[in-house]
Amino acid sequence: MEALARGTSPEPEEAVPMTPLIVLIVVVFLAIIVFFLSARIVRQYERGVVLRFGRLHNVREPGIRFIFPIVDVMIKVPLRIVTLPIQSQGIITQDNVTVGVSAVAYYRVIDPVKSVIAIENVRAAIDQIAQTTLRRVVGQHHLDDILSDTAALNANIREILDVTTVDWGVEVTLVELKDILLPDSMKRAMAKQAEAEREKRAKIIAAEGEALAAAQLGTASDTMMAHPLALQLRTLQTLVEIGVDKNTLVIAPAPLVSSIGDVMNLIDREAAVAQMRAH
Repeated sequence: MEALARGTSPEPEEAVPMTPLIVLIVVVFLAIIVFFLSARIVRQYERGVVLRFGRLHNVREPGIRFIFPIVDVMIKVPLRIVTLPIQSQGIITQDNVTVGVSAVAYYRVIDPVKSVIAIENVRAAIDQIAQTTLRRVVGQHHLDDILSDTAALNANIREILDVTTVDWGVEVTLVELKDILLPDSMKRAMAKQAEAEREKRAKIIAAEGEALAAAQLGTASDTMMAHPLALQLRTLQTLVEIGVDKNTLVIAPAPLVSSIGDVMNLIDREAAVAQMRAH
């Protein structure tokens, strides 16, 4: 007020100097921000592809890795095996049968750079190429081959996929057909075919059994012809078996009756001879 009364301007107030503590806090805060912006953690099963100003710079190994914020961009690429279900495809086989075939594919990235540079979305690309390959390969075979020789189909599909995916830095390790859906009419026809096949095998086995039995009976008859007493023993054994059940009716086989008659004739002849000797 006195300065205004005197007509002179007031002197400006001196600025308060920034203390070293505040400067230190600001520096630490900026360092923390830069650390979080530049630090990247690459897991053991990953590789980090670094692009600097949009161009490929290098590939970072697992561990804590640092990049320049804004300047660098790191894309993490997993190297583990990925399971990719292939949805059911309606396919017409070579013998004009419509079937639904689903499968599962396993792949892994072997070249992180190619998987980033050469293809936009590895999983979507493999899914689409696997579906088309499945339709093409299965459509070239008959239904019986599809049902009985799935191992060859799996290997064929995997080989075709490998030829395409090798340029993407991806290796298809395994392809397996998971499910084969058949029309109801085809299921009934296959059931009839299986039943007829079983009946054929049963008849063949029965015929082979009859042939073996006939051969054994022929061998047995030859043995009995060479040894007549064997037939008599077999006849007596049959009578014993009949008597086990306490049957009141006993049937004497024809060979036994004839044998009894022969024995009676022998007795008569011996008696006649004895009478002639007595006279």
